Amino acid sequence: MHSKSSTIRNHRAATALAALLAGALALTACSGGDDKKKDDGGESGGATGSTVTLPKLDGANLEVAAVWTGTEQANFKKVLAEFEKRTGAKVTFVPAQDPIINFLGSKIAGGQPPDVAMLPQPGAIKQAVEKKWAKPLGAEALKELQKNYSPGWQDIGKVDGKQYGVYYKAANKSLIWYNAKAFANAGAKEPKTWQDLLTAAQAVYDSGVTPFSVGGADGWTLTDWFENVYLSQAGPEKYDQLAQHKIRWTDPSVKQALTTLAQIWGKKDFVAGGADGALQTEFPASVTQTFTGGDQPKAAMVYEGDFAQVNIGDTKAKVGTDAKVFPFPAVGSSAPVVSGGDAAVILKDSKAAQALATFLASPDAATIQAKLGGYLSPNKNVPDSAYPNPVQQTIAKALIASGDDFRFDMSDQAPQAFGGTPGKGEWKDLQDFLKNPKDVAGAQAKLEKDAAAAYGNGS
Repeated sequence: MHSKSSTIRNHRAATALAALLAGALALTACSGGDDKKKDDGGESGGATGSTVTLPKLDGANLEVAAVWTGTEQANFKKVLAEFEKRTGAKVTFVPAQDPIINFLGSKIAGGQPPDVAMLPQPGAIKQAVEKKWAKPLGAEALKELQKNYSPGWQDIGKVDGKQYGVYYKAANKSLIWYNAKAFANAGAKEPKTWQDLLTAAQAVYDSGVTPFSVGGADGWTLTDWFENVYLSQAGPEKYDQLAQHKIRWTDPSVKQALTTLAQIWGKKDFVAGGADGALQTEFPASVTQTFTGGDQPKAAMVYEGDFAQVNIGDTKAKVGTDAKVFPFPAVGSSAPVVSGGDAAVILKDSKAAQALATFLASPDAATIQAKLGGYLSPNKNVPDSAYPNPVQQTIAKALIASGDDFRFDMSDQAPQAFGGTPGKGEWKDLQDFLKNPKDVAGAQAKLEKDAAAAYGNGS
């Protein structure tokens, strides 16, 4: 699924990135201002200087489908509005459901596919190509991609060497957000290693606050926990093998990762609401409950990507002062760097659809959403100053600095039946494991059975 060049990566570079992120986050946590980088956009607030030529599309109508809701959807609609302004096309946002491949399948069966879909998994792009739904990108979009993206980010939008996806949105999924007041009251320090994390959690617990909030109602948050532990502990080569199901989920490396996870998931009173409470907590609430309740939040820490800022924004907590962040600690020899993202894929080829893909590959589109916060672009020509606060600027710099030395979210590389379907496959198996973290072997057996069925191999 990954081409070779995007999977053979340098372990040291990932370690260096984690160090850069740690150092920079420590700095930005206390720095107020941001150093003004040169911005293509001239005056802030105005339209960013146009770096991309778009055709006139008066009278054209486009539908764009994505699973985004709330603030994220509202912010993306502002990007689409700018495309409308520049081209004269009319763009309608179509709210989709997970798994998006099933949603698109029913639209296509009804003869009404959207023109463009934002696909949250490389596995979904591959399926869209296999089903002959996806259309390759044209010359203009390719030119824009090659100008603005590292080869690794281009590669994960390719299937069999052909470019289908524009990664418009990225995620740095190796972050733990924490309630600064709860940490200060507990005398807890930002951890560098897994052992440090357990020590900090114990200090928080002893101070009368539950250490972790887990959004277990959304199975994908649990896959992300697993991937960070696995990448750091088993290493990148094993990670790639498991992502492609070249090794089984019954492998000793998986046992080790699940056993490590159980040190948090299985410790009584370390998870807000216990396992049952976590399994009823959806991701947005897992974030907001960490940053509400004054001195007695429901939890002191919540693991998830940079996009958690959107949810922190729904509380009174300020990012950088009340809500701080540290990189996911090193479980093995180096800290993990796991990334995710959403790619624009054309389902109905037209001049307008190609123009939208070209626009989404440009710094112009990404800069609009970057300024609104809670968003990260893999586009290396988006100026740092476009991001609204020092923490966000640091996370963006770290992602770009990693070049091709990141690992893409493992469950997002898997067939959707295994890695992207609520109540099924890996999502469900890890929810069951959260409920019963003592049964490591049982969890492994279920994961392997479901993976073998979805990948169509028993490897």
